[in-house]
Amino acid sequence: FLAAGVLGTTKILFESERRGLKLSSRLGHGFSCNGNNVAYVAGSQARLNAYGLNKKQFTTIPLLDRPGPTITSSYTSSAGFTIQTGVLPTSFPYMLFKGITTYGWPNGCWFLQGLIDKVKHLMGLKASQGMVLNVMGYDSCDGRKTFDKETNKIRFTQAHDPLLLRKIQALQSISKKLGGILFMSRYRSTSVHLLGGCNAASDSLNGVCNPKGQVFDVSGDQPARHEGLYVCDGSLIPCSVGINPILTITTISEYISKHLVQEVLNFKNSNSRLDIGLQSHHEVQTMKSKKNVTFKETLKGFIGGMPCIAYLAVKINLPGQLTFSQNNIEKGYEHSLLRGKVGGYVVFQTINKEPLYVIDGEIDMLAINNRTPYTQYMHYKLVLASASGSRYLLEGKKVMNPYILATYAWKESKTLHVTFKEFTGKDDKQSKICGDNNQQKVDLKGELHLSVVELLKSLISMQGNQKGLFVCLLLQSLWRTYILQIPRNAEPRFTNFDKNNKTYPTSCLHELKTGDGCRISCQQWRCNVKPWKSKGVHGYPILLLNGHSTESFCLPTEPTDLVRTLLEEGYDTWNLLARTHPQHASNKFTIEDIAKFDIPAAITKIQELHGPNTKIHVIAHCVGGLAINIALLGGYVSAAHVASLSCINSSMFFKLTTSGLLKMRLPLIPISMVVLGKNKIISMSEEPNESFSHWLVKSIVRLIPRYERCTLSGCDLFSGIFGNTFWHENVTHSIHEWLIKQNVTRLPLSAFPHLRKICISGFIVDPKGRNEYLIHPERMALPTLFVSGGRTLLVTPETTFLAHKYMKLHQPKFKHKRVVIEGFGHSDLLIGENAHKKVFPYFLSHIRSIE
Repeated sequence: FLAAGVLGTTKILFESERRGLKLSSRLGHGFSCNGNNVAYVAGSQARLNAYGLNKKQFTTIPLLDRPGPTITSSYTSSAGFTIQTGVLPTSFPYMLFKGITTYGWPNGCWFLQGLIDKVKHLMGLKASQGMVLNVMGYDSCDGRKTFDKETNKIRFTQAHDPLLLRKIQALQSISKKLGGILFMSRYRSTSVHLLGGCNAASDSLNGVCNPKGQVFDVSGDQPARHEGLYVCDGSLIPCSVGINPILTITTISEYISKHLVQEVLNFKNSNSRLDIGLQSHHEVQTMKSKKNVTFKETLKGFIGGMPCIAYLAVKINLPGQLTFSQNNIEKGYEHSLLRGKVGGYVVFQTINKEPLYVIDGEIDMLAINNRTPYTQYMHYKLVLASASGSRYLLEGKKVMNPYILATYAWKESKTLHVTFKEFTGKDDKQSKICGDNNQQKVDLKGELHLSVVELLKSLISMQGNQKGLFVCLLLQSLWRTYILQIPRNAEPRFTNFDKNNKTYPTSCLHELKTGDGCRISCQQWRCNVKPWKSKGVHGYPILLLNGHSTESFCLPTEPTDLVRTLLEEGYDTWNLLARTHPQHASNKFTIEDIAKFDIPAAITKIQELHGPNTKIHVIAHCVGGLAINIALLGGYVSAAHVASLSCINSSMFFKLTTSGLLKMRLPLIPISMVVLGKNKIISMSEEPNESFSHWLVKSIVRLIPRYERCTLSGCDLFSGIFGNTFWHENVTHSIHEWLIKQNVTRLPLSAFPHLRKICISGFIVDPKGRNEYLIHPERMALPTLFVSGGRTLLVTPETTFLAHKYMKLHQPKFKHKRVVIEGFGHSDLLIGENAHKKVFPYFLSHIRSIE
């Protein structure tokens, strides 16, 4: 409802129109002052009693002898106007009626009379000998209100007053009979009873609203109205009424309310949302008030490095007569009870000096992602609008993980990770504002925080009959997330994926024997696409080096993996299944063995088929990246055979997160090696004949904290050993289950002592911990690409930063590039659902630029 008065309502609509609300061009037209004029009679010889009482007079003058009420008498002229007398409060600056903007009558003595009257007033003598006269009549209703965008204020021009001369004559006659001096405003009209500006009419060509107060929507070709937007005050009245308009405005308001209640009843009945029968309007409002919990929230922080403050008003929609039980909560009912709407505004002066108002806001305080069932999210989605009409989208989420019980609960519940975007384009519905068809102009990231003081203010400001239930539900959800750690969805069903799926490109498996006698293999995919049909060109073959024990390139469950992408681009692709792979799991090896024997064997095989002078592009991930750098810097592979090197989250440097480094510094790995004995290959599934030492190691590993827990036992075991290698929300259920249940069947731990030394050092060292590789930068004479995930997980972006700096310093003649991709962690850079869109193009671009 807009009932802010004629000036206030029109200003709100003018500002809304600047922010994109489609309104009739008649907004501000048809403005009337109701033929108002104000005059003041001073110095009358009669005792008018038209001035209010001071504090002393309240105790000395009896109630019946006190002046008042405000309007004491009324005179209606046959000419078409009415004059009413009024009483002024003592505190009112009555000299405004006798200042430089007025004229006096009779001429020649009004200025002196004004000074004498002022002196008498200050001395308390004859203060009651003054009176206000208010004139009401009919004007031409041709005034207009406009909006000054610079000052953000309403300007208006008065309607023409054809009865002004007759009004002056009548006022002079009254002043003469009272024996006083007349003071009158020089302006034609005054703002006593303003009317119009949002005139009611039958269509949008003649008015802003229909007779029911509903605002016209002119965005489309067909007549329409803005749902739920009503004007309900004097700005609807399209003409002057000649008398005090209070009863006219009241009548209009009751008329609109009557139709509104009927529309609400029809809407509720048609949608079967609430059977309110024949309940009264008061009963409807009472029911509404019972089902809402409201509170205010102020978040402060930085977005894109720039200060931002969000002043939000949240309304949670709790249904009335809720039957609350533990059974309901376990069925997920609390999820729907913690949703609501958000209003308010955001102060982000770097983007816009004026406040950005929330025109559509939603909040979900218990958002759930099926891929991360242990994690609770609080989602905020705010569509913002500036006074200039620009639209913005602020999306934020609080991420609450049961990492080390509730250690981070306080921080996570007060930190909102936000993205701030600007969109251009014309969309009628707010839901289209966020569409992909709009061109993004601003895309910023940051964090907003809720301080302790603001949290207390939010609790104090909370209103609603069911606020206790709301707080109970919220605390129970947090208790379930952090303490009980109960997942909120069932484990997804596993499908037996066929690794040799017919839809997957046919490959050839080459068995290799390394220099130390180990049996490994290398999988080859020949590119059968003709050069003129391929997206790229036939270039050098590409060798893929996986991380420890997991497959990251050949993903039969996914429609777009890196192998398919490279084949479509016209490249022969090779995938090395080294001794870390479950098919060739070894009980005794180091990462140096992979670099010294496995990689050279694969390169030799490729050159046998493609020619001895063939160069090879290498794409390596994690341990594969460590191995290829050891191979090059150790002299086991010549850089002359490598066309380019692309490393994902690893290189000659390897910087872990704080938690990962702490786990490596603890003597967990040495103790595990002793407990395992000679058999250092762990089965990822539960086996009945499993040895006690293996069961013990696996049991201890499952107790090690990890940032994201998983419902799959194998994934929980794998992340306990390595730490989380991917963000679960980035990978599909199919690839997740295939990796854990079919790909990673066995996990060789022989290389862990060497890996531990590398992690503690922060760069590649030999199995004895000696720096034997970084001292030979001349052996890295090749172009490089280093890719890191921007959402740190396991390995920090400092790894690729140091590697890129190392190569730029020691091999400046070659092309070196570093990329940090937001939203990705570690392995999800290759197995993520959107990796083919956001990650793979960097590999292809780098390879093409080298060729």
